[in-house]
Amino acid sequence: MPLLLDQSYYDKGYKVLAGCDEAGRGPLAGPVIACCVVLPATFSHPLINDSKKLTDRQRQLLFPIIMKEAISVTVAWIPPEVIDQINILEASRLAMIQCVEQIDVNIDAILTDAMALSFKDIPVFPHIKGDSQSITIASASIIAKVLRDKYMDALDVVYPQFGFKKHKGYPTLMHRKILETIPPIPGIHRFTFAPVKKVL
Repeated sequence: MPLLLDQSYYDKGYKVLAGCDEAGRGPLAGPVIACCVVLPATFSHPLINDSKKLTDRQRQLLFPIIMKEAISVTVAWIPPEVIDQINILEASRLAMIQCVEQIDVNIDAILTDAMALSFKDIPVFPHIKGDSQSITIASASIIAKVLRDKYMDALDVVYPQFGFKKHKGYPTLMHRKILETIPPIPGIHRFTFAPVKKVL
C-alpha cells in the first residue's frame, strides 16, 4: 500500500519535507531514540512502512537503502536517567527536537507520528499513525528502530544476564521475570516505569 501523505503536502506546495519518529517509548531499559529523515520527493520503495509492521530482516534490508537515498538523516537519543527525570513523552519530544535542530538542509515542513513540536520558522504537522501514511515518517521509524536494536544488542554483550538481545528492553514476561531475581541497573533501566519500580 503506497504511503501517500507526503504527496498531499507536495501538492500543497511544500517542497522539502522532514519526517520524524522514535523507537523505544515502551521499554523498561535503554534509551529512546528519535530520527529525522529528509527524502527526495521522487523517492519510493514498496517495502517501506511503519517499522513495527516489518520484520527485523526487512528493516535491515531497508536501512542502507534509506541511508543512501536520503538527503539528510539525523538521530538523537535520550538516556534512561533523563527519561526518569522528564517522563517518556517529553523525552521523546526532546529527542525529536534535537533531530530537527541537526538537519543540515532547508526544510519546508515537518511531519511527525502524532508528536506535537514547535519551531519558530517551520510548520509541524502531527499525524496519528503517521508512520503508516508517510514514507518519510516510516523511514525515520525504521532508522530509529534498527539503531536502537543494535544498541540493545551491544548492551546484551555487557549484561548478558538480562537477555537484552531477545527482548530489546521491552516489558516481556522474560524481562519481568529476570527483574524479579536480578536488580535493575542504574543508567540502563528506567526506574520510574512500573515493572521496574515494583522490584526496587
